[in-house]
Amino acid sequence: MYVYDEYDQRIIEDRVKQFRDQTRRYLAGELSEEEFRPLRLQNGLYIQRFAPMLRVAVPYGQLNATQVRTLARIARDYDKGYAHISTRQNVQFNWPALEDIPDILAELATVQMHAIQTSGNCLRNTTTDQFAGVAADEIVDPRPWCEIVRQWTTFHPEFAYLPRKFKIAINGSQEDRAAIEVHDIGLEPVRNAAGELGFRVLVGGGLGRTPVVGSFINEFLPWQDLISYLDAILRVYNRYGRRDNKYKARIKILVKALTPEVFAEKVEAEMVHLRGGSTTLTEAEVQRVSRHFVDPAYLALDNVDYAAQDAEYPA
Repeated sequence: MYVYDEYDQRIIEDRVKQFRDQTRRYLAGELSEEEFRPLRLQNGLYIQRFAPMLRVAVPYGQLNATQVRTLARIARDYDKGYAHISTRQNVQFNWPALEDIPDILAELATVQMHAIQTSGNCLRNTTTDQFAGVAADEIVDPRPWCEIVRQWTTFHPEFAYLPRKFKIAINGSQEDRAAIEVHDIGLEPVRNAAGELGFRVLVGGGLGRTPVVGSFINEFLPWQDLISYLDAILRVYNRYGRRDNKYKARIKILVKALTPEVFAEKVEAEMVHLRGGSTTLTEAEVQRVSRHFVDPAYLALDNVDYAAQDAEYPA
């Protein structure tokens, strides 16, 4: 899994200090509810009817034993002894006291965890296949690509207040275990005839009250243009997405209203300004991120034909 460097650690520690002061000011009456709301949402904190709810990010769904123990200790010390795991690979605490939230975030920071951008109308946690990195049918390990997207989306000033929340999923295998078709953006790795890596890009998927299967708008996006293309999609959504009705504000509504073809044309128009620019990925950048992933010492096991076993010993 991804291992923080000094820069990563400093970012989340500074964010804890910042939110601790914001919470203190709110509890002291120095910040109004309206002023505090966007600040708490950017730190995963909901104020619900009976108690706050804190949503903790688990980037691409990977936890180590130390992190799990820390989550358990937080549940015991600050909550009711349990937590909820969301469908998008996050962990939620439903009964913490508001004044304890900064302490919880500080404990999370000691094990390289946070709650940044797990709520609010921003770019949310990037998710992937639960077997990422070890799947037998893997075309490419999606975790470095998820991390590249995570680093780009974190604290992005232009996309902090989108028309509605925004979710990205990346699949790395032949089978789509990341459910990319029901995400705002879904990415699927492909290789062209020359063996070069790229992504099929899907937009406008979602569940909720209006379930929609997304539409592919690009059949082969060179990996170098990944962030630029995501930027272009978000620019189109930020410009044309509805803000007058939160039930009509998701990108799936916009894609349906414009049609996928027109939406793709608008994205390409944005790419004219972005292609070859500062968001273009390089091999060095991909390798930099990839080096942060330290896998456990997996056992080397013989391949087992489970299908044959099932046929021989039916249930």
